[in-house]
Amino acid sequence: MKILAFVLLALMAQSSPDVELMHRPLDAILDVYVRDGLVYYRALKSERARLDRYVSSLDVPPATYAAWSREQQMAFWVNAYNVFVLRTVIDNYPIRGRSEAYPATSIRQIAGAFERTKHRAAGRSVTLDEIEKTILPAFKEPRLYLALGRGALGSGRLRSEAFTGDRLAAQLDAVQTDFMTRRWMMNTDRAADVLSVTPIISWHEAEFIAAYDKGDSGPLAKRSPIERAIIAFMTPRLLPLEKEFVQKNAFRVVFHAFDWRLNDLTGGRPD
Repeated sequence: MKILAFVLLALMAQSSPDVELMHRPLDAILDVYVRDGLVYYRALKSERARLDRYVSSLDVPPATYAAWSREQQMAFWVNAYNVFVLRTVIDNYPIRGRSEAYPATSIRQIAGAFERTKHRAAGRSVTLDEIEKTILPAFKEPRLYLALGRGALGSGRLRSEAFTGDRLAAQLDAVQTDFMTRRWMMNTDRAADVLSVTPIISWHEAEFIAAYDKGDSGPLAKRSPIERAIIAFMTPRLLPLEKEFVQKNAFRVVFHAFDWRLNDLTGGRPD
């Protein structure tokens, strides 16, 4: 019994306070190397020691991870995903790919970057795709997908701070606001009556419908479930002209192409 009590106390000591402290090194890294979602990859590669130490710190024992709150676990996986992307890019930087399917400097030019390359986190060996498609869906919080920095201009904005459990609610609110203010997330063409939305939502259609679709009643009854979900997601942050656009209910919803250009700030902002 004494041994069990000691183990439980040890786990409790590692739980809430320490997990917030764990992400402080990432806070410092992002503050220095990330500006408005863009990354100074060349500088980060030349000074990567702090990033490598933070990556190593993510492989906590499963029992430690299990003791964290839901919010702390969500923040952990978003941070893990984002830092694994940073490491993947700088491990291969400068990227000079030959595939015509993606831009020459795209992270997609790195073979297996999302589906094969393994990373260690919380006692597990995971790929980026496994985090996004297997781990995050369990939280039933679709805004997490918009917080993932996929190393691409089409991603949600990579923040200049780490996610933490105690700030997660406010940070995800900011992610939702970013969605409304960034053209590669959402754009309204009033002349053509088109609402153009990031394909990230279509990649996670079921999760967005479950979280935001309120059913086939009211003025949007004839809309598809995903269209109703998108509108519900947007509505709290619509500007007056956008509200008028939505209320007319004459628009088409389209998913625009994802921009896989590298979110690199080295040498200046991309066009």
